[in-house]
Amino acid sequence: MAGDIRVARDGDVLRITLDRPERLNAAPPAMFDAIRGALTGLGDARAVLLTGEGRAFCSGADVAAVQAAGDAPAATHHALIHHYNPCLQAIADLPVPIVSAVRGAAAGIGCSLALAADFCIASDDAYFLQAFVNIGLVPDGGASWMLPRLIGRARAARMMLLGERVPAATALDWGMIHAVAAPDALDDEAMALAGRLAAGPTVALGLTRRNLAFALDHDYPAAMVREAEAQRSAAATADAREGTAAFLAKRTPRFEGR
Repeated sequence: MAGDIRVARDGDVLRITLDRPERLNAAPPAMFDAIRGALTGLGDARAVLLTGEGRAFCSGADVAAVQAAGDAPAATHHALIHHYNPCLQAIADLPVPIVSAVRGAAAGIGCSLALAADFCIASDDAYFLQAFVNIGLVPDGGASWMLPRLIGRARAARMMLLGERVPAATALDWGMIHAVAAPDALDDEAMALAGRLAAGPTVALGLTRRNLAFALDHDYPAAMVREAEAQRSAAATADAREGTAAFLAKRTPRFEGR
């Protein structure tokens, strides 16, 4: 597919695979455009699984591709504003949950991409890296907003100012990711989680993920108002009616994403 990704449906899960294994999935701007296009064309998919082909999830932005566009500072700014950031915003705006499966490197903008998911599962040989300081640049892709909220200011400073690898086990201990899996089990575990989410009450899950993001930047009263509004929307769905009926009948609900 154009943009160096593959997109496929696995039941109700939309699987997006970064597909430049020969470059450790280094991401030119077009790759993030393609990811955004796949998310915009979500259709009736009820969850997303994001992964990388080969030995790495994503080794960061393809610096050569960005700089080939012309003046390096201007080209970098343009790529972020018009390509990378809109893709990450599309993930934030998704109406369904998203899972990332990371093996090998999740570096630079690839780290931001992996951690933008609701759940990040990493193989035990994976690592997360904010490498920008090593080449005289600053973290981007929302890293300065995301990392302090995930792991606290001190650990975020350690990642961003020292530019050292964070192994998967440490990332799990810090609360940065959801789980660690054996390399040969990563795909199955990530797909099982994505499938579980896809079988859930899709509207309620989408509202919940947006409520979480809203609450990070608003006070307690505002969060409760937002919850009440979302609850009104969720309560009007067929899945809420099914969930209530199943609860009263003491059976397992069968949600259809409506």
